[in-house]
Amino acid sequence: MLWCMGLMDILCSFILLFPVVESTSRLGTLWPLNVGVESTGTMSWTVFSSSIFVLVALILSMYLIFEHLAAYNQPEEQKFLIGLILMVPVYALESFLSLLDSSAAFNCEAMRDCYEAFALYCFERYLIACLGGEEKTIQFMESMSLTESSTPLLKESYAYGVVEHPFPLNCLLRDWYLGPDFYQSVKIGIVQYMILKMICALLAMILQSFGVYGEGKFEWKYGYPYLACILNFSQTWALYCLVQFYSVTKDKLEPIKPLAKFLTFKSIIFLTWWQGVAVAFLFSMGAFKGSLAQELKTRIQDYIICIEYLTKEERGVSVM
Repeated sequence: MLWCMGLMDILCSFILLFPVVESTSRLGTLWPLNVGVESTGTMSWTVFSSSIFVLVALILSMYLIFEHLAAYNQPEEQKFLIGLILMVPVYALESFLSLLDSSAAFNCEAMRDCYEAFALYCFERYLIACLGGEEKTIQFMESMSLTESSTPLLKESYAYGVVEHPFPLNCLLRDWYLGPDFYQSVKIGIVQYMILKMICALLAMILQSFGVYGEGKFEWKYGYPYLACILNFSQTWALYCLVQFYSVTKDKLEPIKPLAKFLTFKSIIFLTWWQGVAVAFLFSMGAFKGSLAQELKTRIQDYIICIEYLTKEERGVSVM
């Protein structure tokens, strides 16, 4: 259900976006490319509307953080939750600043990518903290491999302490055995995305300095499509590892509503990234032809994020 809500966020954002793209001819110059430009003109509708969404998201996120700090009685869990909640102000402010100043957009996006990697680490550590730490998590997984004669084989792939991969992964990868083997495999699968995300952000900055990054351009002479492919495979594998970890621990984590948290986090990290790729691809195909769209270019993604993170913060209040 929450996955569908994440898709609805994207759809609603595009619905709000198209009037902006097509309204340039009627509203004239709407977009201040640099906030330092001396101008007494009114703020554009785009900046004004996004500022409202960002402001409300910041208020809600700060309220949620203060609620945790006021009842800070489970520090091992809450410190990672606060790190996750901070994604909302970090993403929202980064996107809003990118809208205000196009020259700072690329660096802001690089910082956002680095925090995204940190947030993924926080999410993994939060789930492990809820299970009692690494040692107890491994012990719990090992206990799942012990089947009794009275226990029906309902957990199928986990009944004998083995996590089987679906086709075609089962032709390429060996089965994971519950315990240290499974835990380390999942941990490495998540950490590799964190490391690659930061490396790709650094490479993007280097390529940008040489003028060959080409953000949003699916042309082989630029570095953007190559880095996008690398992150695509890395992110897909990290998501697969998270799904496997959730499948094994969902019963143990039932008191904290693991499905709601898992789908909310997935919509924030993974759907947002795919949304950016989709916007860039549509732009390269000429789907956005308005003069304002040509002026915004890759900052369309920043505007959509400003809108989305209000709804994601509201959802986070209900599940965290």
